Amino acid sequence: MIKRALLGMLVCFLWLFLARSASAVDQIRPAFHEELGQAWDVIGREVQGLFDRWEDHFGSIGAREESPPISMITRNREKLGLSTEQVRNLERLRNSFEKESIRKEADIRVAKMDLRDLLNAQPVDMSKVEAKVREVERLRADLRFARIRTAEKGKEQLTSDQREKLEALLSDSQLIRFQP
Repeated sequence: MIKRALLGMLVCFLWLFLARSASAVDQIRPAFHEELGQAWDVIGREVQGLFDRWEDHFGSIGAREESPPISMITRNREKLGLSTEQVRNLERLRNSFEKESIRKEADIRVAKMDLRDLLNAQPVDMSKVEAKVREVERLRADLRFARIRTAEKGKEQLTSDQREKLEALLSDSQLIRFQP
């Protein structure tokens, strides 16, 4: 389904690129194969950007497996028997993480754009590319650590009885998730 949608988008982009009006044609035109190559480059960057945004929005599977999100804990406040003070502290933690996450995700997107610019330069400066790749991965790791740190701080808000109930909820939700 996604492949069909992407193929449709590619065909539309190609058609729009090639079907320019006669008034927009420059006096000196590049060869057809050069225009086609440029169109494929643009389409490739757009598709890569789409997948980057998809990953940024939904996150990686590993990040979800690391620990329960605070939202899941607050959603089950009655089952866990959370006090209003605990809920308030958990929501404060979640909001703080959301702000930090938005900043870090924006930094990651900017670093990826910088990396694309470095890769499009001729000749490619590999030392700058290496530094930028390391920066992107450091930012991703920082975000992942922040997620883990926040989840651990959230669990610290719970009593030992509430943590046991949380573990039971997690094991129940994993059973439901993996049943056919």
